[in-house]
Amino acid sequence: MNKNSTNIMALAPKSSNKRDTVCIFGTGDFGRALGHKLIQSGYPVVFGSRSTQTSSLIPKGAEVMSHAEAAQKAAIIFIAIQRQHYNFLTSLAEILHGKVLVDISNNSKINEYPESNAEYLAQLVPGAKVVKAFNTVSAWALQSGTLDASRQVFVCGDDMAAKQLVMDIVRILGLTPLDQGSLLAAREIENYPLQLFPMWKFPILLSLGLTTFFFFYCLALDVIYPYVYQKKDFSFFIAITIPNKICPILALILLGLVYLPGVLAAIIQLYRGTKYRRFPDWLDKWMLCRKQLGLVALAFASVHVLYTLVIPIRSYVRWRTSDRIISQIQNNRTEPLNTTNAWLSDSYLALGILGFFLFVLLGITSLPSVSNNVNWREFRFVQSKLGYLTLILCTAHTLVYGGKWFLVPSSYKWYLPPVYMFSLIIPCSVLVVKFVLIFPCLDKPLTRIRQGWERNPQYSE
Repeated sequence: MNKNSTNIMALAPKSSNKRDTVCIFGTGDFGRALGHKLIQSGYPVVFGSRSTQTSSLIPKGAEVMSHAEAAQKAAIIFIAIQRQHYNFLTSLAEILHGKVLVDISNNSKINEYPESNAEYLAQLVPGAKVVKAFNTVSAWALQSGTLDASRQVFVCGDDMAAKQLVMDIVRILGLTPLDQGSLLAAREIENYPLQLFPMWKFPILLSLGLTTFFFFYCLALDVIYPYVYQKKDFSFFIAITIPNKICPILALILLGLVYLPGVLAAIIQLYRGTKYRRFPDWLDKWMLCRKQLGLVALAFASVHVLYTLVIPIRSYVRWRTSDRIISQIQNNRTEPLNTTNAWLSDSYLALGILGFFLFVLLGITSLPSVSNNVNWREFRFVQSKLGYLTLILCTAHTLVYGGKWFLVPSSYKWYLPPVYMFSLIIPCSVLVVKFVLIFPCLDKPLTRIRQGWERNPQYSE
């Protein structure tokens, strides 16, 4: 057995609880946090540092040695130093030959260098087995026991045995390793911590754009129009009335956008007669951010509920109620109960409550801690069947509430339609197309296509 195999086998799982020594180059915040976590997990730890003096910051039980001495004591070495200080490793090339080097570094900006730090390290020490890992975990997460942070650790490397050893350590530390393939993936892994909510960018920008549009639309109809034609100052509507119109509109539109790509994908598959062709890039990206769109929609729906709860205590609402009562007293006339309006009021409230309840259920089941505990059929039932039911209830809630204004000419101020009409375009379109797709003449071939059947199969040599 050669020297390389000896280094790898030294860290192979054993039947006893004794663990082999692990080396860490670097005594910074992350190096110390990682050393502390390794010691807690039963690993003897040695630090390789320019200064061999023991500091009170070094985890208790760890040794501090020169880089060369520390490297000789372990078969796996964590490189917890910045890329610009890698050059000294070339002088240790002979000692590091055949050892597993775990690159945990990050850059200050995306694509800062032509190659990833891990690939650069592999070039400096060609005889070592370089693995990229732990760069997506913070020192704070290790110190806090990862109770309040992500447990996922992306791992990549060209040597399968070395990568498996690192993944075993990740599991022993209580984290979850995710194999990302060869060392070519290191560039993407290093860019990941520098991205600010990558999957949330489109939903947030879309929400901001729609919020801006609907704010100025409502401002024009509810504040500027009465001031111009009636000389009434309703500027205080900006605080509650206008936001309480915008929030449900955005919630319903975004919920419709969650299910719109699904029906578009079904139409494309029916047209192509196969599921083995990629969707357009825009549709792929859209489908990948459906969860984020749904959670943003839930946030707007929750704010709408809070705004609705404070309506009775608003000064304007209390004034309008008391003014109506005084008017009835002065005219010595009591308005009888309009049962039609009472039915409409109770109906849209009931639909809203049921819709919001299912909305919250969809949000809860999208959480990883919940979705990991249900099988695929259960998850699909909640997100698809109950999801469409949620869309139906929320659309009906809006129709019952705002439908009475659609045919009233006075509601078309400046010839502009009531704002609630905009919220119904996408949800109603989705529901109509989905209703058509469940017809047996379309549903059966679509089901067969998704099971692998092709209308015109293409056979390749």
